[in-house]
Amino acid sequence: MTTLDRLAAEKYVLLTTFRKDGRAVPTPVWAVRDGDALAVWTVADSGKVKRIRRSGEVTVAPCDVRGRPHGPAVPGHASLCDPAHTRRIRDLLKQKYRLIGRLSLLASRLRRGEGGTVGIRVTVAD
Repeated sequence: MTTLDRLAAEKYVLLTTFRKDGRAVPTPVWAVRDGDALAVWTVADSGKVKRIRRSGEVTVAPCDVRGRPHGPAVPGHASLCDPAHTRRIRDLLKQKYRLIGRLSLLASRLRRGEGGTVGIRVTVAD
């Protein structure tokens, strides 16, 4: 089983982005496999989106809902997705997370609109 397979099988992964001064900012997120990458979904104006825009350097690790890691962090590179690819990621999340995923995505769309969230693709070194 590859690193990507193991991370994609987790319910939550700890996505860590880095500030300009190098400080790590870890965030637990839902993740799903998207071809040769891991995909996550987040609020479009979040700090992690700004940090990824500046530098795609990230690490990802398996974690629980509170962000406590239970496996090693692996380096990766994150990139933001266009609206069409973000829709694809939402569909993948609905498949993986079933009812709670559908409800969360619906609530987010009602609250923020279609453009209020963005997909993030993370490629990891195997």
